[in-house]
Amino acid sequence: MNADATTTRRPVIQAKGLVKTFGRVVGLDGVDLELYPGEVLAIIGDNGAGKSTLVKCLSGAYTPDSGELLLDGQPMTFHRPQDARAAGIETVYQSLAVSPALDIASNLYLGREERRAGILGSVFRMLDKKGMRARSKEQVLSLGITTLQSMTQSVETLSGGQRQAVAVARAAAFGSKVVILDEPTAALGVRESNQVLQLVRDLRDRGLPVILISHNMPQVFEVADRIHIQRLGKRAAVVTPATHTPNEAVAIMTGALSAV
Repeated sequence: MNADATTTRRPVIQAKGLVKTFGRVVGLDGVDLELYPGEVLAIIGDNGAGKSTLVKCLSGAYTPDSGELLLDGQPMTFHRPQDARAAGIETVYQSLAVSPALDIASNLYLGREERRAGILGSVFRMLDKKGMRARSKEQVLSLGITTLQSMTQSVETLSGGQRQAVAVARAAAFGSKVVILDEPTAALGVRESNQVLQLVRDLRDRGLPVILISHNMPQVFEVADRIHIQRLGKRAAVVTPATHTPNEAVAIMTGALSAV
């Protein structure tokens, strides 16, 4: 995405002055954030900088103590993750939250199972397994995922990269507004990490904005359009791969360099 576009386009999601405290511990101290259509916004920061707290406020896991959250310009208040999901915000956490014993299609529709049409669904409450498998296959193929062959394959038989692909595909299927990825490559090897990064690009190319939380600077600078830097509960800076180097971003993150 052209960085100049941010001056003329309305953010899909915007945070203004978010504050979140845990007793005497300040998680967020007046944080602003803007995510624009068709961009990858990376969030980086040292341990304790507020990355996880910020993401949990955006995804409904936490409710900010003060500040404002806007979705397509409209004020929103999320009291639980289900509220954020209902608004079109899907989050893939590092733990993935997939069910290993279920097959791929069942994981994609976990918590959103569809029933068969007519009396079989309304009275006998039978699931539309064939339809969910077909739609799961369409979703996987639309993302360019070629490593998942059968939607009936058990997730416990998949590699780490394939499980991550399932989680991302589920988020893309139901995340109509925003997809948040929390350290999606942390436990993956080089080849599988590259596959996940390609998925991030594919989501962006489909017009779906992505928030990427990562500590891997080379990956961040490879896929991010803009980089939100957290430090000590505040937004220290927003930079781009065109304006700053990874070393400069890390220096801002640690306080060795002042934001320009």
